[in-house]
Amino acid sequence: MDKKIMIVDDDPDLLVTLRMIFEQKNYEVLTVDSGQDCIDELERGFKGIILMDIMMPFMDGWTTLRHIVKKGLAKDVVFSIITAHGSVDKEKMKGLESYIYDYIAKPFDVTALIKTITSISTK
Repeated sequence: MDKKIMIVDDDPDLLVTLRMIFEQKNYEVLTVDSGQDCIDELERGFKGIILMDIMMPFMDGWTTLRHIVKKGLAKDVVFSIITAHGSVDKEKMKGLESYIYDYIAKPFDVTALIKTITSISTK
């Protein structure tokens, strides 16, 4: 898989921080602050890893993922969920399990996050 990553989160500080971290690891980084912008980028042809926040205004991460799957945009994309909730919401995740590589709780350990993303990239 190419070293491309899209970070979807409504927290501008987190977007800037993660962009810097992954660019230092030679990733091509795209940051968006909404589910709709994520869908738009996928429609433009983005392929790679998506770090998706769950709690966002207007369209949360679960709704975004459902739209992506429904539109057939999940091909050649690997999703990792990032969220402030420490446990997986199995009810909201129902039907999406096969699309989600990992579930990462905030605040997360940056070294562990890099390791997770690296393991995805080498597949």
